[in-house]
Amino acid sequence: FLSSLGDDNSGRKVITFSCCRMPPSHQLNHTRLLEYLKYTLDQYVENDYTVVYFHYGLKSLNKPSLKWLQTAYKEFDRKYVSKIFGLLFPLVMYKKNLKALYVVHPTNFIKILWNIFKPLISHKFGKKVTYLNYLSDLREHLKYDQLNIPQEVLRHDENLRRKQKGELPPVVKVPPPRPPLPTQQFGVSLQYIKDKNKGELIPPVMKETVSYLKRKGLQVEGLFRRSASIQTIKDVQKLYNQGKSVNFDDYHDIHVPAVVLKAFLRELPQPLLTFECYDHILGIT
Repeated sequence: FLSSLGDDNSGRKVITFSCCRMPPSHQLNHTRLLEYLKYTLDQYVENDYTVVYFHYGLKSLNKPSLKWLQTAYKEFDRKYVSKIFGLLFPLVMYKKNLKALYVVHPTNFIKILWNIFKPLISHKFGKKVTYLNYLSDLREHLKYDQLNIPQEVLRHDENLRRKQKGELPPVVKVPPPRPPLPTQQFGVSLQYIKDKNKGELIPPVMKETVSYLKRKGLQVEGLFRRSASIQTIKDVQKLYNQGKSVNFDDYHDIHVPAVVLKAFLRELPQPLLTFECYDHILGIT
């Protein structure tokens, strides 16, 4: 639900927050959630950055409690300013370097609450907040094609546009899930890849991206912090999943293999450290 992909029109890093990807509150370890937020944002908030907040999908089921919001507010030190936007979720911001906050698909409720809390918020910060009713409005402010927008948000946006035109929403038929291809690399377990690659211990996508980055990317500043075209990444993933060869020289962008490697690790059903070992490893640190 929290990610950093893409830049705005001024070259600043864009951090996206997707409410629809928030799991039910009873499934969250909120202490670790705070640690995750601080760790993730620490990588970006020292420089100028922009936040895109996708409000659609926040419901009573996944909405944090007020008690947790109070705890979150106390957790962050002077480096952070915790703005409880709409009393829904604390957007943790380094106020000085936050240049814009875009709230996509705002509800009337969130606008009313913003007006209530507006007197408590500095005028300078208030000018950074922009409401956007449709996803297309983002194109005026940032590199839209680089964003990884959840499918739920895309469908919601399409339904809003249809309602505006007086059209009925289309009947969506959900196809049955397809089994993974024998050559599948993304979204499958390491065991699956090993079994389908004649016992090779290192997945091909990891071997090739790491090898390429070692040869041509080690001197590149911000190698794993820059983004690449989402469509390009999807095209490369498709080639790997189909068992086809990938020549990263064709893309003329050293950040493509870096993002592909991150995407591979992020989409693993079981993380490299495994769920079973997580508590033990966290205890060591």
